[in-house]
Amino acid sequence: MTGQTSMQTPPSSLTVSQTRLLATVINTTRTMLELAGQEQWDAVADLEKLRREDLVRCFEIPVSGEQGELLAEALAVLLHLNEELMSKLSLARDELATEGNEKTRQLTAAGEYQRMSHLR
Repeated sequence: MTGQTSMQTPPSSLTVSQTRLLATVINTTRTMLELAGQEQWDAVADLEKLRREDLVRCFEIPVSGEQGELLAEALAVLLHLNEELMSKLSLARDELATEGNEKTRQLTAAGEYQRMSHLR
């Protein structure tokens, strides 16, 4: 052979570390969804901290153009799960606000009744 040939291995998809981190983040998000369904908001908040740390570590690893499609698919799954989680959070917040408004109305009514009983 007179010419030099370049032996390049095709780039793999995501690195093993990235793949594991993305899988961990997706699984953590699924767990957060389950906990949100059980209204365990403290546990959801604790897992959110861990999830963010894993995402930061994942994106500290450079991604080549060929890996972008697989990363985009993983992120699409993650975004979908995150939207579900945000929806549950929004519903819970609205329910708490409604409960708070009802309690305020009841306290106001009780205070008014007590005030009226002193006038008699």
